[in-house]
Amino acid sequence: MLETLIGTWWAWVILGFALGVLEVLVPGFIFLGFAIGAVVTGILVGVGIPAGLPALVLIFAVVSVAAWLVLRRTMGVREGQVKIWSRDINDNP
Repeated sequence: MLETLIGTWWAWVILGFALGVLEVLVPGFIFLGFAIGAVVTGILVGVGIPAGLPALVLIFAVVSVAAWLVLRRTMGVREGQVKIWSRDINDNP
C-alpha cells in the first residue's frame, strides 16, 4: 500500500503543501526546500515519469537539496549584513 501511495502524484503534492505549512510555523527555509522537492516530485509523477520507489526518493532528495541550497543562497542571511539604527522611533524629528 505504501508503494502505491508513493506512486500517486497527489500524495507528493499534499506532502509538499504540508511541509509548506510547517515552514510557516517553523520559519528558517528548512522545510521549504523539502516542500519544493515534494511538489516537483508530484509533478513528475503526474506527468508520467516511469520511476519506482527508490528513483522517486532519489528525485525527491536531489530536488530538495538543490532547492534548499538555492533558497539559502538567495534568501539566507549574508555575512556581515547588520541593520544599524541611526535614530529611535520615539525621537522627535
